[in-house]
Amino acid sequence: MPRRERRAQLLSSALEVFVAHGYHSAAMDDIADRAGVSKPVLYQHFPGKLELYMALLDESSDAVTDAIREALAETEDNKQRVAAAIAAFYDYVANDSGAFRLVFESDLTNEPAVRERVDRVTDDCATAIAEVIQQDTGLPREASLLLAVSLVGMAQVSARFWLSGAGADGTISQADAAALVAGLAWRGIRGYPKES
Repeated sequence: MPRRERRAQLLSSALEVFVAHGYHSAAMDDIADRAGVSKPVLYQHFPGKLELYMALLDESSDAVTDAIREALAETEDNKQRVAAAIAAFYDYVANDSGAFRLVFESDLTNEPAVRERVDRVTDDCATAIAEVIQQDTGLPREASLLLAVSLVGMAQVSARFWLSGAGADGTISQADAAALVAGLAWRGIRGYPKES
């Protein structure tokens, strides 16, 4: 198997194991078994469990920040931007891979490199949203960033809450949940009028 394909296979297997067991309980033996390779093959690609976890964390972090950037770039209509950004968080959390658990529920946040990557997700998403807020409202950068972090927090926490409750039992569909939260967010953020 070509190196790139093997790496993707190993990352996919590792994701399953880390999501199911968390970092501390996951074993390289389990990951190698899941991938159908020997442990030496796994170590040819990743020198250790932490490096493997970090590679997955980077991939997972990029997925959510890229989704937010795409949501903001799709339209100039801010109401639609809010809805698309909220929906992006719900899509990310609802993904069957469970990758969001590495980013938002990591059991390794006491590791500085992991903490930095986890924080970077919030920072990168908030920075992208803050740029739109600042351009449209003329608010200072710090105020725009505070509002953006609040929106990111609302989206991320509500999506995780939905998944563990109303989403798990089917009480509220993903689309309806995202629309409810987007409505709440829009009612708040539209109070900051566009600069003329």
